[in-house]
Amino acid sequence: MKNLLKLFTRTLLIAFLFAFSGHLLAQESKVMEITKDVYCFVGAHGYNSVFIVSTKGVIVIEPVNTAHAKELLKAIKGVTSQPVKYLHYSHNHWDHAGGGEVFEELGVKSLVHYEAMEWMKENPHKDMRVPDRSWAGNIKKITYGDKKLELHYLRNSHGLGMTVFFLPKEKLVYIADLITPDRVIFSIVPDFNINGTVRAIEAIEALNFETAIFSHGRYIGTRKDVTMAREYIQDVQAAVKAEFAKGTNFMEIPYVVKVPKYEHWGMYDKWLSYNVWRIMLDMYMGPYPWRYEPNLQKPAFE
Repeated sequence: MKNLLKLFTRTLLIAFLFAFSGHLLAQESKVMEITKDVYCFVGAHGYNSVFIVSTKGVIVIEPVNTAHAKELLKAIKGVTSQPVKYLHYSHNHWDHAGGGEVFEELGVKSLVHYEAMEWMKENPHKDMRVPDRSWAGNIKKITYGDKKLELHYLRNSHGLGMTVFFLPKEKLVYIADLITPDRVIFSIVPDFNINGTVRAIEAIEALNFETAIFSHGRYIGTRKDVTMAREYIQDVQAAVKAEFAKGTNFMEIPYVVKVPKYEHWGMYDKWLSYNVWRIMLDMYMGPYPWRYEPNLQKPAFE
């Protein structure tokens, strides 16, 4: 098992170097109106944010980094004269949680789940400002003027403090990292609890939404995209389980498993074996990352 883990670690490094090179490919940024007063900012380097124009000001979800945030702010000013008032973060990872200073310099109030907040305090980054407020519990409902926004915390799924944002009136949900439509899971599936991710996607499916906005890839989708992301994980799990039952050599399983239903998805040929490695290890060794959390139902801040 020690040699297996060494091999897997080397594979991770190679995969990361390859995967992140894809994020450096620039494209033209643009603003897309998804429904009345709700916009998606499609960034130039593979990250998508959301902003909502309310009677109490503009609500921004996902600053990403300083360059992205500056372009996002410029895009907002091109749409509305309303000031930006509120900033939300989906989770802790540096590549999503940077750029907050661009908005906080304007006096914007920022909010993140307490779990992500604690990580941010312990893991500073030159491009990341720790938000000024946190919240706790599984759900927080906020009214911003004429807009209602629900924050759904999805524990033990991906990263820390993973939050999905739901607009009940508009039947729209914003999902960061958990789902990238038409593509297999990101590379070596870093920082994902596999079964926790399945549970998180099931929780999203339980919401009464019609439109989904994704932080990566094709920025807009439907319930079908969410369901297919869950089915992909479960289909890979079933394929790995079948190889276990056949007695296939452990080291060969990542290169034996095929799921033709998804072969038209992006990165299928390059990343499928990495996905299998990660899902298989979760099935063989137990889920990770995992952490105990107290049953906190009340928001830390109103």
